[in-house]
Amino acid sequence: MKEVTIFNKSSALTVGTKIGMADNFLSRLVGLLGRHRLDSGCGILICPSSGVHTIGMLFPIDVVALDKNLRVLKLWPRLRPFRITSISFKVHCVLELAAGEIERLGIAVGDELEVLA
Repeated sequence: MKEVTIFNKSSALTVGTKIGMADNFLSRLVGLLGRHRLDSGCGILICPSSGVHTIGMLFPIDVVALDKNLRVLKLWPRLRPFRITSISFKVHCVLELAAGEIERLGIAVGDELEVLA
């Protein structure tokens, strides 16, 4: 899976430097399943996606819903295993991060993110 850096243009902070791009059927289907943890600075950007689930996951994650311009629409901090987010057709991509990253980085609704290769 290709890895990119995600930068928060609104706060001028790097969100993660090892963000996997889940942009095909198989990578979106598998996501983070099978992992035992997710380290700070790591995550997965699922595009397209209008919502996610944590069924089968072994640990909580932070979930950030983004529109087509990578503006933050909704946040699910510390989403526990076996949960499902709401689905919205305004959401274009979903960023999954280690639990606590939303709070640590101060990610807020309205922030604009950027993908750096």
